[in-house]
Amino acid sequence: MALHMPNSYQNMLAFVFAIEEINKSPHLLPNVSLGYEIHNFLYSHWRMLENSLLLLTGQKEIPNYSCGRESKSVAVLSGTSWAMSAQTGTLMELYKFPQVTFGSFDPILRNSGQFPSLYQVAPKDTSLALAVVSLVLHFKWTWVGLVIMEGQKGLQFLSDVTGEMDRNKICAAFVKMVSTSLVSYVTLSKEHNILAKEASQVKVIITYYDTDTINDVNYNIEQYLLTGNVWVTNSQWHADMTGRTFILSSFHGTLIFSNHRGKIAGFKTFVQEASPFKYPEDFYLTMFWFENFRCSFSESDCSLKDCTPNASLAWLPVNRFDPAMTEWSHNVYNAVYAVAHAFHEMLLQQAQRPPVGNKEVMEFAPWQLHTFLKRLQFDSPAGDQVTLDDTRKLDVEYDILNFWNFPEGLRLKVKLGTFTPHGPLGQQLFLSDDMIEWVTGITQTPRSVCSESCHPGFRKSPQEGRPACCFDCTRCPENEITNDTVDMERCVKCPDDQYATVLQNHCLQKSVTFLDYGDPMGKMLAGSALSLTVLTAAVLGLFVRHRDTAIVKANNRALSYTLLISLTFCFLCSLLFIGRPNAATCILRQTTFGVVFTVAVSTVLAKTITVVLAFKVTAPGRRMRQWLVSGAPNSIIPICSLIQLILCGIWIGTNPPFIDTDAHSEHGHIIIMCNKGSLAAFYCVLGYLGSLALLSFTVAFLARNLPDTFNEAKFLTFSMLVFCSVWVTFLPVYHSTKGKVMVAVEVFSILASSAGLLGCIFAPKCYTILLRPEKNSVHSFRHKTHLKSKHTERIS
Repeated sequence: MALHMPNSYQNMLAFVFAIEEINKSPHLLPNVSLGYEIHNFLYSHWRMLENSLLLLTGQKEIPNYSCGRESKSVAVLSGTSWAMSAQTGTLMELYKFPQVTFGSFDPILRNSGQFPSLYQVAPKDTSLALAVVSLVLHFKWTWVGLVIMEGQKGLQFLSDVTGEMDRNKICAAFVKMVSTSLVSYVTLSKEHNILAKEASQVKVIITYYDTDTINDVNYNIEQYLLTGNVWVTNSQWHADMTGRTFILSSFHGTLIFSNHRGKIAGFKTFVQEASPFKYPEDFYLTMFWFENFRCSFSESDCSLKDCTPNASLAWLPVNRFDPAMTEWSHNVYNAVYAVAHAFHEMLLQQAQRPPVGNKEVMEFAPWQLHTFLKRLQFDSPAGDQVTLDDTRKLDVEYDILNFWNFPEGLRLKVKLGTFTPHGPLGQQLFLSDDMIEWVTGITQTPRSVCSESCHPGFRKSPQEGRPACCFDCTRCPENEITNDTVDMERCVKCPDDQYATVLQNHCLQKSVTFLDYGDPMGKMLAGSALSLTVLTAAVLGLFVRHRDTAIVKANNRALSYTLLISLTFCFLCSLLFIGRPNAATCILRQTTFGVVFTVAVSTVLAKTITVVLAFKVTAPGRRMRQWLVSGAPNSIIPICSLIQLILCGIWIGTNPPFIDTDAHSEHGHIIIMCNKGSLAAFYCVLGYLGSLALLSFTVAFLARNLPDTFNEAKFLTFSMLVFCSVWVTFLPVYHSTKGKVMVAVEVFSILASSAGLLGCIFAPKCYTILLRPEKNSVHSFRHKTHLKSKHTERIS
């Protein structure tokens, strides 16, 4: 067995324990006792070669010659590092000598094909990167540092872990490669003088080691007392701080991934009973006993004396000696059993063959063991399924340990949970968070992020020149959200039938709305329309009651009746614009509005022309008198209305109004409204109506200076001025509003223009009929005319 440093002494104890256990077993290698040799390999290429030659030939100068060896080894168990296994494997391969490594699994040794005589007893740990990243995700850490030991395995782990980090949006604040003594002659303490500065950037540092020569690294980190960092590392990590007296430890709270392994019965007792008196040939144990149990050496034979009575390795603090079996010690145990099982199978096969001559001693060469090692598969006493065929190995299950080292020297490793790579996605990691001891001074799960998470309603905005985990938070645009999933890179626009909340964290369904009778605005407009309708009906009733009076008869009472009736329908048609729209009301709104207003305006035009004709008649028999007597002005109403009906028919026949929705004008609401359909037809109807109004206003304006007794020319002029002002104002206001307000503006314009006609034309007449009845007679008209004639004669 090849050991490379005193810190591996526990590996030797596990080796000796397995040998003694097998020698006592009645089932494995009965009647055969296993022997062993131990060689300490130092980190020197020449020393490795020298010890390998010594192991193979018994001397270290002339290869291919075996000198002074009564027994030969059948296999060699080599140490923990890839370099050692590769260095010794090259020489062992020349002799086809079986070599079983007890270090952590190395895919390079498997895939290279250079060492077919080399076997790895450790299970595959190719899921370590996935396990580490799963732990980081569990605590929602996105900003970590990486400290990786140089070498093939370190580079492979770096590639694996950065790939997993990229897939899970975790960033590396820094990547520090640590040189080993086999790679660089630069002292490790100098190499890591800047680690304190780098570690201050993060709260969490992931470390990976594939060798146990890291005392200088640990010591240097400890010098800087980086007590605020959480360390996540693999099971090869250790902190052998012999003689350290720091009260605070940088490594307290470290999270360690260790290969899951069964418990080996009897090993603890074996360690307790191990002593230089039981194993006097163990020089290292003798020196260790001398240093720790106050012994002295006898002058006669250099044996120990005056030691602490009943001393045991189990008495020592863990910073001097840790009695718990490590992963490597466990691999050593399984490696011994693997060789023993292969040897057992080979002996059974040879025993079944007939003896050759009188030979009773079975002879064999070490290379014959390969056949049995390759197909070997068994369950060890610890419950592990052991196979040396790399293709049949399964990914190991990891135990997650928490390193407790406060106060310094406690050095407990407490199991927190497991990681099973074969488990269902999302259920591979099991962890008891409440058992975790974090670094000194931290009581809650630490946060390790470059930028704090963006709250709902904000999106990530990358910072130029920095990793993706470093970002600013930018408010989402209007009606866009980021939901409860934090750190979203893009805002999501709400559908048209939904709207964003004030916090912009989710979308709410928009409520359907329209200019309803229940709305305050709807109530006001509907009430105004009904009130004006009743008022118009009252005026009509008043005119009918006083139909034989001079003021009613003087201005063509038939046209007055027509105008009042049309105004009544104008007020009532505004009700079509209030309430939930449907296909019928959408068509009736515009056509009814266009026709009834055309009737009203054309009636005003007919009345205006009637006034002009009445005062332009100066002699009987003139053609104007004939037009007036025949009622020709009254034909204006059906002619104008027919033209408007034709326009409305074309509108309905080509592109009629239809039900539409407006999801953008009013926040949180979908407005149901009537789309005009053809805007050209709508403006043709409105333009035709405006042309009639302008013509009526012009004629009335020209007739404003005619004799004013019972003459309504001035009232018609003023009424059309109000009418035109309302609709001229309507156009810009209508186009600057949306939704319900647009409909309300149109309804208001209908009511205001209609009320203007009613008030300007009929209010003075109602005043005369109701309050000045003495002026509403022919006698009053003649008396006033007579007074005007006398006044004219006196002036003459």
